[in-house]
Amino acid sequence: MARKQGSHSEITGPKVLDTALRLIARHGYAAVSMRQIAAEVGVQAGALYNYTADKQSLLFDLMQSHMTELQAALGAADLRGDPVARLDGFTRFHIRFHLPRSDQVFVSYMELRNLSPQNFATIEAMRREYEATLENVLRDGVGQGVFTVPDTRIATMAIIAMLTGLSNWYREGGRLGMAEIEDIYCNLVQKSVSR
Repeated sequence: MARKQGSHSEITGPKVLDTALRLIARHGYAAVSMRQIAAEVGVQAGALYNYTADKQSLLFDLMQSHMTELQAALGAADLRGDPVARLDGFTRFHIRFHLPRSDQVFVSYMELRNLSPQNFATIEAMRREYEATLENVLRDGVGQGVFTVPDTRIATMAIIAMLTGLSNWYREGGRLGMAEIEDIYCNLVQKSVSR
């Protein structure tokens, strides 16, 4: 069968990733087939292999892309000042980065179990690098006597889980605006670690 009009690699490649992300976020990795992705994209199932080696590679590419974007954005974020200011900055950064990416957040956190061991190790290393930013803020705050945290690793995981959970329920146009939500979450995070 001839290639469909508009099925060029610079168009179809990103469309494959976007479609896979949307379908996996909606139905779960195990329930989505390559044939289903191909049908949504508008190509033959075999044509998908021009863009990805297999379904596992597709999942890994989605997660790695999310983590790469996250790390790049974090590198550009303003996390200067004392530990209190840095914790506030991290909280606001995490919310602003993740909230508009609810599908990526869902796939990145809920589909880790479906990665091969090697792919899991790569994504886990990237996640730990991101988490280390927050943990270092908490350690500095404990060292300076402004935070009381019995275990900085557990506190890091708890804070990130709380912040990431916002993607599950927040909807634009709700009772509170984004700025108000950020302020509330900053207050909750600060109180959870303050003396």
